[in-house]
Parts: sequence; C-alpha cells; structure tokens
Amino acid sequence: MLQRTLGAVILLVLPAAAVAQAFPAKPVRLIVAQAAGSATDVIARVVTPRWGELLGQPVVVDVRPGAGGSLGTEITAKAPPDGYTVLMANISTHGVNPALYAKLPYDPIKDFSPVSLVSTTANVIVVHPSVPAKSVKDLVALARAKPGMLNYSSAGPGSSQHLAAALLNTLMKIDTIHVPYRGSPPALAGVVAGEIAFMVPTLTTALPQIQNGRVRAIAVTGPKREEELPNVPTVAETVPGYDVVSWWGAVAPANTPRPVIDRLNADLVKSLATPEVKTGLLKVGMNAVSTTPEQFSQYIRDEIVKWTKVAKAANIKLE
Repeated sequence: MLQRTLGAVILLVLPAAAVAQAFPAKPVRLIVAQAAGSATDVIARVVTPRWGELLGQPVVVDVRPGAGGSLGTEITAKAPPDGYTVLMANISTHGVNPALYAKLPYDPIKDFSPVSLVSTTANVIVVHPSVPAKSVKDLVALARAKPGMLNYSSAGPGSSQHLAAALLNTLMKIDTIHVPYRGSPPALAGVVAGEIAFMVPTLTTALPQIQNGRVRAIAVTGPKREEELPNVPTVAETVPGYDVVSWWGAVAPANTPRPVIDRLNADLVKSLATPEVKTGLLKVGMNAVSTTPEQFSQYIRDEIVKWTKVAKAANIKLE
C-alpha cells in the first residue's frame, strides 16, 4: 500500500518537474493591450531584453490595443495556459476597467495567474501655464469659483486619468468637466494647446512636457514626492487620503502550471533588480517593483475594491 501511494505521488510530481525543466522551449509573447508608444509599451520594451536573456528565450512584445485594453487582455485570457503568452497588465485592465464596466470579455481574477508586479509611477496634475493655479489649493479654489467651467482631459472614459481627476472632485467636492480623448498623448496635447485646463497623466507621459515648460506640474498623486520633481508636493499634502499610483505587472492565463509561473517570476524579478532595467525605467519616470505571485494577486484584488468605491462615489459607470 505504501509503495502504491508513493508511486501515485511520484506520478503527480513528475509532470510538474518535466514542465519546469522544458519551459521555455520557444519565445514568450508579451502582449501589450495599449497603443505603441504608450507607457505600457515603453515598460515592456525596457524589461523584455534582460528578462529574455535570463529565460534563455526571447520575450517578444506583441502590441494589441483596442477597447480600452480589453482586446489584448481577452486574447491573453483565452491563450493556452502554457506560459508562452503573458500580458503586461496595468491599472486599467485589472483595476479601473473591472470597477467601471458591468460586462468585460474577461474576469480579472478568475482568468489569470499573476506573475509579478513590474513597475509603478505616480500620476501628476499638470495645468496649462495660463491657468492661474500653482498648487492643488489654487486649483480647487479656481474650480469652486467657476463651478462646471474648469475642464480636464483624459485618455478616454474610464481611464486611470479620468478616475484620478474624479477622485479629486469627490474628495474636494468640486465640479470640473471631463473631456475624453483617444489616448494619453492627444489628451496631454490638449493641455499644451491651452484647450484644456488640467490633466492627471502618468509622470512618464508628462515629464518631457513639464521639463520643456509647456505644462506646469502642481502636484504628484502618489504617497511621496518623486525624485524627478523633488519640489512638487503630493496631492495628499493638501487633500488627505488622496493616493493614485499607476502600475504594471505580468499575468499569464489561468491554470498556467505553477512551475512555469515560478520560472517566469524568478527571472522577471532578477531582471527588475539589474542596474540596466532599474535605470531604464527611472529614465522614463518609472520605478522597478517586484512581488511574489501571491502578493500581486492580492494587489490586484485591492485595486479593484479601491476603484469600485471611487467609481461609485463619482457615479461613473460604463457599458
């Protein structure tokens, strides 16, 4: 009986061990569900060369934008759970979208096996230089003096920029007008052109325009000040409880074998610790961050809860 039991255990363990040894035997596809040139795409291209070297196979970026990130996310969810298709998930695909849409073509929890968090960055409130607001306090005062007249742009309805501004509206009880664009670059261009009063883009998107003086940064949205903008305060210094951090992380289809997840995680974590990846991300306003699969899974769940509360308070619901 003991021999039979041991034999059964060995049969269960051997396939997992074989999978771990065999993987990866071909290139890994990393799907980017946002447009080429987006922050998600930039991060993927900084991280993948070193990650691929450690895996022993190339990690090939596959840009599949559309439907607010849902297209590429759905492709990943329906891919074979073998580790050869991975998604660069983000605050939109696995945080904001689940909070806003009654129906999505994927379940952010059930359809994925988290690998690791990859990067985080604060957003930053920027205004056109002609806007007479040099602080969050000034911006709030301006909005209260002109209710329903101050506008802000975003990458589209339900985008992280939309929710970041909506959270400020809710906490400060102000009324500003949302003007959605098709993507972050044109939304920021609207501020640069003076058509839009303010925006809350990622630091990565806004930093070049801040540095050349085309927009003015008045606050960063994370829990601490950013190295790139040491003299720019956090929103929370004026608005207690305000905390918005954009994030990116790798997820594989659900039921991907645990040995494969562990291999993807181990080499991704190692790559994020290398000087070239850390420096590459810092140059575009990003921080390299890594987690265990379990930690990332809980992070995603917490983000969905957080943004569901914000969407409900701001009465934002999308079909």
